[in-house]
Amino acid sequence: MARSPNELLHGTLDVLILKSLVLGPLHGYDISRRIEERSRAFSIEDAALYKALYRLEEAGAIDATWGVSETNRRAKFYRLTPAGRRLLTAESRTFREYSAAVLRVLDAAAEDA
Repeated sequence: MARSPNELLHGTLDVLILKSLVLGPLHGYDISRRIEERSRAFSIEDAALYKALYRLEEAGAIDATWGVSETNRRAKFYRLTPAGRRLLTAESRTFREYSAAVLRVLDAAAEDA
């Protein structure tokens, strides 16, 4: 279920989570760290991250299993499902369209100034 551009702002974290899981399963802390490292701008709050993970799991975009982290702690590892891959493709397309539209407005505003 792809989001409309108006809903995109609220769903940005979802697509970032899905993208972070493309290479394989990760636990919550590693998902957050991967997003923060790649973006060099975002700081993901735990509450927002786990709400998004729960929402994506309920939607069937990811699934989870319990395992042991590299620090020997019990952790829930999240994995992208086939439905999640399809959602990532759709969400990525929508985000690119949204970004292009915003840039068109910003560029036009610069010309008008």
